[in-house]
Amino acid sequence: MKDYGATSTTAEAVPVASSGDVVTARQMVRTLAQRSGLSLVHQTKLVTAASELGRNMLIYGGGGVVRAAVVDDAGRAGIFVEFQDQGPGIPDVDLALTDGWTSGNGMGLGLSGAKRLVDEFHIESGPGGTTVRIVKWGR
Repeated sequence: MKDYGATSTTAEAVPVASSGDVVTARQMVRTLAQRSGLSLVHQTKLVTAASELGRNMLIYGGGGVVRAAVVDDAGRAGIFVEFQDQGPGIPDVDLALTDGWTSGNGMGLGLSGAKRLVDEFHIESGPGGTTVRIVKWGR
């Protein structure tokens, strides 16, 4: 995934330690998506992915930080969102990205579903935590 730090506006951040914080992070992502001019369909896809990833970060990673920013790539506007926790990590990322697989009580659509909803998806995970970076571009 491209490093969007140099081409983005200043990132906004929300610490996530409770379900209410996931809602706050989701609202931040929606506001940025509206501000950047993403269509309602693209806003909905991005916010849904952010909600799933924020919830996973809270449940499996013990919370963390969500950072989001409007980004630009050759005149194309989009939203970059990063979810970072310091939890135990995901033992098998490929398995976790498989449709239908779940490590808990969910339906197994969190990571794989989020990946399908965005244009760019990158995950790094290990014993020190998990970082997921996504981008949704305007069309």
